[in-house]
Amino acid sequence: MPTGTSIYAIPCSAGRPKRRSQRRATSSLSVRASTDVSTVTLLDYGAGNVRSVRNAIRHLGLGIRDVRSPEDILAADRLVFPGVGAFGSAMDVLTRTGMADALREYIRRDRPFLGICLGLQLLFDSSEENGPVSGLGVIPGVVRRFDSSKGLIVPHIGWNALEITKDTQLLQGADGHHVYFVHSYHALPSDANKDWISSVCNYGESFISSISMGNIQAVQFHPEKSGATGLSILKNFLSPNSSGSKVPPRRKASNLAKRVIACLDVRSNDSGDLVVTKGDQYDVRDHSSSKEVRNLGKPVDLASQYYIDGADEVSFLNITGFRDFPLGDLPMLEVLRCASEKVFVPLTVGGGIRDFTDANGRYYSSLEVASEYFRSGADKISIGSDAVFAAEAYLQTGVKTGKSSLEQISRVYGNQAVVVSIDPRRVYAKNPEEVPFKTVKVSSKGPLGEEYAWYQCTVSHLFCIYCFNFTLPHIHAWKEYHHIFI
Repeated sequence: MPTGTSIYAIPCSAGRPKRRSQRRATSSLSVRASTDVSTVTLLDYGAGNVRSVRNAIRHLGLGIRDVRSPEDILAADRLVFPGVGAFGSAMDVLTRTGMADALREYIRRDRPFLGICLGLQLLFDSSEENGPVSGLGVIPGVVRRFDSSKGLIVPHIGWNALEITKDTQLLQGADGHHVYFVHSYHALPSDANKDWISSVCNYGESFISSISMGNIQAVQFHPEKSGATGLSILKNFLSPNSSGSKVPPRRKASNLAKRVIACLDVRSNDSGDLVVTKGDQYDVRDHSSSKEVRNLGKPVDLASQYYIDGADEVSFLNITGFRDFPLGDLPMLEVLRCASEKVFVPLTVGGGIRDFTDANGRYYSSLEVASEYFRSGADKISIGSDAVFAAEAYLQTGVKTGKSSLEQISRVYGNQAVVVSIDPRRVYAKNPEEVPFKTVKVSSKGPLGEEYAWYQCTVSHLFCIYCFNFTLPHIHAWKEYHHIFI
């Protein structure tokens, strides 16, 4: 094993929650490949949630060797590159560390390679994301943003169907199956890159969802978050001589599929244990003499069961996250770590993600808080109260400061990593002209016979509920903040 590498294979505690042009030569890098078939080399350059990929690889029975230097790339027997974040930021890191040249040389040698999401996009000539920015130049083409001018919602988030265009072992049995996508930029098919394409997908237009040439493979979707189908695709790469994981029966391909999202409210009970609970207006205690917090089960156990039962996504909302310092909430971080070892669909977490100053006067930005959640296994961050305050400030001033949690987190991790979650409260009105807000006609009349209603946005803090006028300008304000998807 090369010096500086390490192998990780430690599970969560039991019971606890060949195109050859445009490649620069790297003759100075000459390292013999390893022959350890029980491990896979992982290129993690430090952005986003790579823990999910790690957990999927371990779930399939392999250990992981981390890349610490360009030489580690060239020594890899099989290399997985789960790129996340912005194209330009990733290329800056790869170029500065010398890993860009090592990747080009590794691919030139036709060594087994699997790129995931941004790991596919970086193979192309360039990207328009905050650019143009040059890529690795392995595949001809430019990575472009989806066109939202015609009503297309960007980012492309959800389960979409694959259309196989080339017979490959990687995608064996996956034709027509839905896999999980989350991206704003995509590569388009062309005459120049058609020999590389192994599958396409449709979202407003046909885009490249995977490529294959010799031992070089890459996918735009996230196999580690695509349930049984995704695990089968990963196993086809990691263990090419195996029979692969069982793929669920094919359903009729229908482009973007409807999703079933299990949303779990999590908080500590009086014994200090994290439990899943439910209530009304943040009242989660039994109305019996005990007044105990309603306990519907353990978060990791319930999340795992929802995944087994077919949930397409699991969302944790830490409903007491606004009280305490989120980075000190080690049990919630442990819930994420353990859930990500058992749940292979997207995980979203919310509650208390904001700027914070601790008891010692140390300031933590919302970006630092979100980063810890991402490292612990979250795929997306849900922002509630802070999003309301950001929208109110923007509506008053018309100025984006760059300091809101929405801007900070989306700038580093991408717009697709941030979700705005709003608790609306219905306010009835007899006549739409009585209020200056958008109203809707309700099917069930209000307590005084009102036929119309509008919605206030509620923010809970220290058991007080503050109400804001939840109107169309709020939605437009959130969209203005880096096109956040509502």
